[in-house]
Amino acid sequence: MSRTKVVPIPVMGRHTINAYLLLGRRPVIVDAGTPGSGRRIHEQITAHGVDPADVSLIVITHGHIDHFGSAAELHRLTGAPVAGHIADLGPYRSGRVREPYLPTGPMGRFMDRNKKLHARAEPFEPAVLIRGETSLEDFGLAARIMPTPGHTAGSVSVLTDDGDLVAGDLIANSFMGLIPGRPANPPFHDDPRQNLASLRRMLALDPTALHVGHGTPLDPDRVRQWADREHDRLARLDAAGRLTARGE
Repeated sequence: MSRTKVVPIPVMGRHTINAYLLLGRRPVIVDAGTPGSGRRIHEQITAHGVDPADVSLIVITHGHIDHFGSAAELHRLTGAPVAGHIADLGPYRSGRVREPYLPTGPMGRFMDRNKKLHARAEPFEPAVLIRGETSLEDFGLAARIMPTPGHTAGSVSVLTDDGDLVAGDLIANSFMGLIPGRPANPPFHDDPRQNLASLRRMLALDPTALHVGHGTPLDPDRVRQWADREHDRLARLDAAGRLTARGE
């Protein structure tokens, strides 16, 4: 099978919110942006020379509204089934994010006041329910869906056989992509320690690049250095009794 090409599809701004088009034997979409962005994603897919009717699958990386908001619309526009992890089935079926959001810092506390984050998206039922590592070979892509819980319980990433990791919100660029190439936490994590463990597990697979939901692709070595610092930061917070996670 030929090399899989990873094409960013900007949903908001140049890099603020990204979906992705993965091109192999058949195209696969990763993430569906905010509510009302399905048509924009559809048009950008067409602009890249892809017939949207050829899309074999829409993979949703997790149950936050800026990633699954237009999943139902995009399903109607392409006819492709939607894949999502069973642990985020509640948000997908209800159209509402599991709350409260748990901020990772000042940016998250600020964004939590935005009413759009608490809006309801159109619900959908994943036709492909992810429970563990899942090959995408049957969908025409040399890649695997990898569970990477922590940002949400049902967060997943897509790892191509060429080493590209489409990582959702496992990691981000600073300030929602405003500082390109600089690794940072996204504004929220349900469980920062579990997310860091998932990130380190993916880094151990030696990806060539991390393609994220917010910002430009990240260099794995820079992310490893950031992960070491994040480990120390979380340890200090834990020792001070200031580290919380959903369900604790």
